[in-house]
Amino acid sequence: MRPPRLVALVLAAVACGLSPLGAEERMLPVPLGVIYPGDVIRESMLGERAFGLGGGADGSVAETKGALIGKVARRTLLPDRPVPTIAVDAPKVVAINASVKIVFNEGGMVIVAYGSALQAGSVGDLIRVRNQDSGLIVTGRVQADGSIRVSEG
Repeated sequence: MRPPRLVALVLAAVACGLSPLGAEERMLPVPLGVIYPGDVIRESMLGERAFGLGGGADGSVAETKGALIGKVARRTLLPDRPVPTIAVDAPKVVAINASVKIVFNEGGMVIVAYGSALQAGSVGDLIRVRNQDSGLIVTGRVQADGSIRVSEG
């Protein structure tokens, strides 16, 4: 049986991001300073630090800088700490109440209308939009140019 003091020291070291002796380590991206919610993450805001394989090996933290650059912080990210994947999000292309172009393109027929976004969305998200002429609410996918593509399915 290990002495309780040794167990406490090992647990404290693991909680601080240190690995026990003999454990394998890997480099993970970490913020160099505090990153606040809503900040877009730039490469200059990130560094790397070695962590034991035990924590975050299940994909719960970002493993490369590329997985973070260009993303938006959803919560405060602290320096020298691994970044949980749920703490960042793709930037929103469409804001709530934004005026958007609604495009229906099926079999060579293209219909364009304009509306108001009822939800914010990133590229690829399904959001609801109110058509400004008819008042109907449609659901469509956010495109890179900020338009909303709807289909009949």
